[in-house]
Amino acid sequence: MKYLYIVAAAGSGKRMGLGKPKQFLEYDGEPIFIKTLKTIEDSKLVDEIIVVTGENFIDDVKDYCREFGITKLKSVVSGGNERQDSIYNVLNTLENTEEYIIAVQDGVRPFIKNEFIEKAYEELINNKDLDGVVTAVAVKDTVKVVDGNGFIVDTPPRNTLFLAQTPQVFRGKILKEAYETAHEEEFVGTDDSSLVERINGRVKLIDGSYDNIKITTVEDLIYFNSSSN
Repeated sequence: MKYLYIVAAAGSGKRMGLGKPKQFLEYDGEPIFIKTLKTIEDSKLVDEIIVVTGENFIDDVKDYCREFGITKLKSVVSGGNERQDSIYNVLNTLENTEEYIIAVQDGVRPFIKNEFIEKAYEELINNKDLDGVVTAVAVKDTVKVVDGNGFIVDTPPRNTLFLAQTPQVFRGKILKEAYETAHEEEFVGTDDSSLVERINGRVKLIDGSYDNIKITTVEDLIYFNSSSN
């Protein structure tokens, strides 16, 4: 089984009010997404990397990967209107997904750890009944469910609630099937796992890390800068 990492780096950065996509913001002389790629590159388990990005930035991604020694780069694929469309575009470039264990990783989640990469792979290799693995952390605060008017209607048990992160890792065949089904039924999920879950895939959580943040807001960028010092 080949271990393939799809890295989603097609964001626009609009929510942060940036003049360029947030994945290309530089810190300490390198773009944020390169920090993510370096950890993946260093894993002895990972065979190939595919980056999905905006069509206008494909050459930039290739240039950055050459400059920073990302040798496992298989290809750079043009993204779609939404993240789900972008990942689907990548899956459609693969001739035989049965050959792969496929990880999906946010390009702007730069604190990925090698232990996430290894543990997810080991779980899938050692458990043939398992379809996927999601990195996640337990919710710390009490969660309230509200109606359309803002009134609380439920307080779910906190010990059953987790915050999903990436990497999310799946057997290639079921991930492709999940994406095809969602595409045909015009269903938009909140993450990759939600698509696999809705076709009855068996997905397990593994421990992530509270510092495995996604750079989405200006405040996240401040945290990233302070954590990298």
